Amino acid sequence: MTEMSMKRRTLMGAGTLGVLAAPSLMTGLAVAQEKTDNTQMTPPPPIRSFKLGAFKVVAINDGTRVSDKPHETYGTNQPQQAVADLLAENFLPTDALLNSYSPVLVDAGSDVVLFDTGMGEGGREADAGRLLEGIRAAGYQPEQVTVVVVTHMHGDHIGGLMEAGKPAFANARYVMGETEYAFWKDPARMGTPAENGHKAVLDKVVPLAEKTTFIADGAEVVPGISAIAAFGHSPGHMVFRVDSDRQALILTADTANHFVLSLQRPDWEVRFDMDKAKAAETRRRVFDMIAAERLPFIGYHMPFPAAGYVEKRGEGYRFVPVSYQLDI
Repeated sequence: MTEMSMKRRTLMGAGTLGVLAAPSLMTGLAVAQEKTDNTQMTPPPPIRSFKLGAFKVVAINDGTRVSDKPHETYGTNQPQQAVADLLAENFLPTDALLNSYSPVLVDAGSDVVLFDTGMGEGGREADAGRLLEGIRAAGYQPEQVTVVVVTHMHGDHIGGLMEAGKPAFANARYVMGETEYAFWKDPARMGTPAENGHKAVLDKVVPLAEKTTFIADGAEVVPGISAIAAFGHSPGHMVFRVDSDRQALILTADTANHFVLSLQRPDWEVRFDMDKAKAAETRRRVFDMIAAERLPFIGYHMPFPAAGYVEKRGEGYRFVPVSYQLDI
């Protein structure tokens, strides 16, 4: 497999961007600008950029959400106190969770590839759905996106596909899992717990089908980006490996959705995993690989900038957030 290069990285970025490494992850936040009448504009959402070989990778914060009762989402097959104890051991509140949503843009030179689309219009009342702002803050326009990859078809990943009834990325083609699409499009979902998801797919995904390539395990998205089947969280959930100049990064989507509760205890059941046993098996397979190869990964719901490493420890994995590792 690919070995990460330790050579010096050149810090990059334009305007308000900074670098925070993973491999050359950029630090700094886009700052609020002022109008000419001296009234303050809303600052753009947080973004983080880094360089992976010849590719530029940008993590974009589509929004965050605070929820209570962690036990009702994570460790649902465990005593409530066990969940609280694990959170407390990790200096985290025992009665609340902060969830982030982080689509990823990969500038591969000949293509600009977007992975997932956030909450879209439906999330804006809750201060989410900020992907388009983030893309512009990173120095791109939505029209420059040439490929949109959907890792799976839960609402927080497909919500931004359409904008005011039209494709949000006017010049893009689409890539998504064949198994995932077949499940959610099927009218058999009506009258089941998946009914709302089915309706969302009919609204957001089906209109794009003519421009879509439906893929399976091992498929190439563009040169240097390949798909890995990671079923369980949803019936056709996919993760993606990005390779450039002997450097690699894994986009793990929703394989693990909490940096403590899903990684330190990968076998604990998660409310939103549709096949809980399969999801746990997939977590171990994917993160065993990441740990063995010492690869950076970006997880859609990890604490922003959503990038880090894992090492095997105890019953599961220890999450190591990116810092400056490969800036020097």
